[in-house]
Amino acid sequence: MTAESAEHRMQWPVPPQDGYTVDDLFTLPDLPPHTELIDGSLVFVSPQRYFHFATIDLLANGLRSTVPPGFKVAREMTVVLDRRNGPEPDISVVRAEAVTDRRQTHFKAADVLLAVEVVSPDSEARDRDYKPHKYAAAGIAHFWLVEMAGQDDHPVVQVYERGEATGTYALTGIYHDHVKVGVPYDIDIDLTAIDAL
Repeated sequence: MTAESAEHRMQWPVPPQDGYTVDDLFTLPDLPPHTELIDGSLVFVSPQRYFHFATIDLLANGLRSTVPPGFKVAREMTVVLDRRNGPEPDISVVRAEAVTDRRQTHFKAADVLLAVEVVSPDSEARDRDYKPHKYAAAGIAHFWLVEMAGQDDHPVVQVYERGEATGTYALTGIYHDHVKVGVPYDIDIDLTAIDAL
């Protein structure tokens, strides 16, 4: 091995015996963009499909169009659930007072009203199973799971609400062409508008 090839070799971080913490997530140098922390393990994100990008844009714009004062819509920001979990929802609706600085890198779970995950091939199990369970356990009241479906590959939005008695999510609706709901605020999004993106 030449000195030049050794110099260009990637140096992967070695995990601590008890796993990483959110403090590590925010201080480890040279982590790839959008790295998440799930159960003390770093999770790296693969390149995304155009569907993922366009769906996030469509939903974020739709959520912003009716967001009431006191709330903000954020894309791809870490949400600290506990010391070993810092996932990055594709979209979050947060309390406006939680946005404290333009250099801010994360929110606390208590400040998140809605977490949205757009399923990607590399994150199916995390988006469908692990993250909803963790979001609900952390007290996030609303969750949307978005999948590509049908012959036209349009987004389908599954809307969930957290039951106070159970602390788990229950499915409240599945939307194929149009999301119109009244929680966490009045939301009206035409899903077929993705064709214009």
